[in-house]
Amino acid sequence: MDNLLIKYFPELTKRQLEQFEHAASLYREWNEKINVISRKDIDNLYLHHFLHSLAIARFITFKSGSRILDLGTGGGFPGIPLAIMFPEVHFTLIDGTQKKIKVVQEVASALDLKNTEPKAVRAEELKDKFDFVVTRAVAKIDQLLLWSRRLIHQKHMNTYPNGLIALKGDVKEELKLLPKHEYREVYPIVKYFPEEYFEGKFILYVQG
Repeated sequence: MDNLLIKYFPELTKRQLEQFEHAASLYREWNEKINVISRKDIDNLYLHHFLHSLAIARFITFKSGSRILDLGTGGGFPGIPLAIMFPEVHFTLIDGTQKKIKVVQEVASALDLKNTEPKAVRAEELKDKFDFVVTRAVAKIDQLLLWSRRLIHQKHMNTYPNGLIALKGDVKEELKLLPKHEYREVYPIVKYFPEEYFEGKFILYVQG
């Protein structure tokens, strides 16, 4: 199924494609022990998890040296696919569930992803600053902003000002939770990947 990745990211190197292939087999193995991905989803790993995570890589190309926080990473999404895509960018992946972070640590280690730092902590415990906070299926946008804002660096180095990038389902109701003054942009993922699965899925960017 890595032809899906080649289709949308023909620039991926042989090493990156091998890392994705290895990641797929690792997730299948781990899922037998710890259910980090729903059973019905494991067969759609490339489409539902790898490609979905990489929608963020279509929205923005993180500059080398950027620091990204994956808040509520679960089994490592979107952080692990993004770390493979951007080897010169540092990713901190956090989740409050220790057993999920153990899987992320094992996967990152097996893939030799030296640009990742998985931690079993809550956002409230973090002291670091990041260029962007990325997240998928964690909480409503107002709650995400509450957790993220103090962690976002004020010095910008990317094409977009630092902020929060959330992978979301239908955003209509969530946008009502944002105060009028908050600068936001919404992008349908089918704009990047015209696959049926991505209909009704969006990237929601809120400037930090």
